[in-house]
Amino acid sequence: MLDKNKKILIVGLGLMGGSYALALKEKGYRVGAVTRSPETIRYALEQGMIDEGTTAPEAAFVGAYDLVVFALYPHLLLEWLEQYQGMLRPGALLTDVTGVKSSIVYRVQQMLRGDVEFIGAHPMAGRELSGVRSADAGIFRGANYIVTPTVANTEAAITACEDLGRALGVARISRLSPEKHDEMIGFLSQLTHCIAVSLMTCRDTEHLSAYTGDSFRDLTRIARINGDMWSELFLLNKEELQRQIGLFITQLDALKTAIENDDTDTLKEMMRLSTERRAFFDK
Repeated sequence: MLDKNKKILIVGLGLMGGSYALALKEKGYRVGAVTRSPETIRYALEQGMIDEGTTAPEAAFVGAYDLVVFALYPHLLLEWLEQYQGMLRPGALLTDVTGVKSSIVYRVQQMLRGDVEFIGAHPMAGRELSGVRSADAGIFRGANYIVTPTVANTEAAITACEDLGRALGVARISRLSPEKHDEMIGFLSQLTHCIAVSLMTCRDTEHLSAYTGDSFRDLTRIARINGDMWSELFLLNKEELQRQIGLFITQLDALKTAIENDDTDTLKEMMRLSTERRAFFDK
């Protein structure tokens, strides 16, 4: 269990950072925040999401924390560490929520001081909304949580990062290499967002909402998307994502060919396999 005496700092108090703060405060941890917006700090304090916060990192403030969670876009995480890592407490453990790992984890570990440790983590949770006012500790209940250790990480840090996931209330914790994480996320998350975006942009749907059923709404729920964040994630994982898009196009083309050829057997077999594999996600 994560030591309740550990002070936790959230850097970036948006949807994910705010949800971390809420979940950890519910468990009795002391939580502080650094974020750019004074309004966000004011709101978080009023709602009891954090114990203290600031918009300008200062050594006395940042250096008071044992565990630092970066809930920032990847490029902002790198910029923050380049500028402010000197403020971190010696022995501090750092982690993140970033949706890509290979292009971030190794760079962070190479640039860090030797007396602090960074280990990547990715809670598989979120909402279509953004900002601290959309934060919800409940998004972690039943969620998967992936920890991405490297040879640079100690077992103590890995365990502490997993304990952080348990404190959030996640249902399952896995360890993957940064490379394996990016392969899995390329398929499970990034490809699905690509499909949703493609569906919403392949034709004008302004007047179709009056006719749709649940299938289209369910399939395109994630098409309400943060373009700044997701475009950065796609490009940071572009080689893996292109492979996953290629796999999808191959199967979609096979389906199209079966329809063109009145190939009922192929259609039924693809649907049988689809139903069989989807059942694993309902367990």
